[in-house]
Amino acid sequence: MQLPLRGIIPPMVTPLLENMELDSKGLERLIEHLLRGGVHGIFLLGTNGEGPSLGYNIRKRLISEVCAIVDRRVPVLVSISDTSSESALEIAEHSKNAGADALVLASPYYFPISQKEMIDYLRFLAPKLPLPFLLYNIPSCTKLHLSLETIKEAKELGAIGIKDSSGDMGSLYTIIDEFKDQPDFSIIAGAELFLSDTIINGGHAAVAGGANIYPRLFVDLYEASYSKDLERVKELRHLILKMHNTLYSFGNTPTKSITAIKCALAIMGICSEYMVEPLHNFDAQTRKQVETFLGDFNYGGAYHTTVQVAANEKRKI
Repeated sequence: MQLPLRGIIPPMVTPLLENMELDSKGLERLIEHLLRGGVHGIFLLGTNGEGPSLGYNIRKRLISEVCAIVDRRVPVLVSISDTSSESALEIAEHSKNAGADALVLASPYYFPISQKEMIDYLRFLAPKLPLPFLLYNIPSCTKLHLSLETIKEAKELGAIGIKDSSGDMGSLYTIIDEFKDQPDFSIIAGAELFLSDTIINGGHAAVAGGANIYPRLFVDLYEASYSKDLERVKELRHLILKMHNTLYSFGNTPTKSITAIKCALAIMGICSEYMVEPLHNFDAQTRKQVETFLGDFNYGGAYHTTVQVAANEKRKI
């Protein structure tokens, strides 16, 4: 695994069956769909992966199966964020044994904590981690917006980067400015609308949920941003903004974008769309809206091509 981590690292959804077991066949189709799209890594058990809602047995099975299917073709990053340090270490150890490349760590959620308490937590946990780790700044879920001082302390403790999902562009620019001359520290945007700004201004990668559906679109935007092809960036950003204003607006729950991504993948024949409680699938009417969007959007012919590839793979199985 080379540093800094670069490119598009999708926060992969977790394909589930109706009985809440892992959809192993769908998982393999999804991974191959992502790799055909040119992604540079895969991130497991994040928000789009419904990680905090999954039981530990299925988390472990997911990690093991993904690492086996990927087979070192790209780095596999695993979120070990948890309310319990013991559980975080348990998943970390399993990730190492399964062949993952790095861990991703947010502040413990439920209890509000201070920056000092987060630093103390890192000082306790970091020496025990069996793999390199990145910070995960997602204050909407953890109640803590990591300060620059906390991030700098984490780097001193061995952090190899940060995934910033704060939605705060000013904060992200501050992080880029602080670490821009330190190539061993990866700066990763967690908001896909920040992808091009992050790369153009010196960041390295993006964890983009929409890349589950259209990996090539996000890889193309990353490459255009990296080469500073501003006309191409403008064109591709417009398409991603269209996704946000249409696909991600279907439904009426705060997590509708996650449901929309899974629904789209099911319509494309890649994997199942079942959600783990407390989240739920779209109803038939909303599902039809997603299907219409896919038929109209169809970046690079991806929708019809992927449906055919998935159908062929299903026949082989």
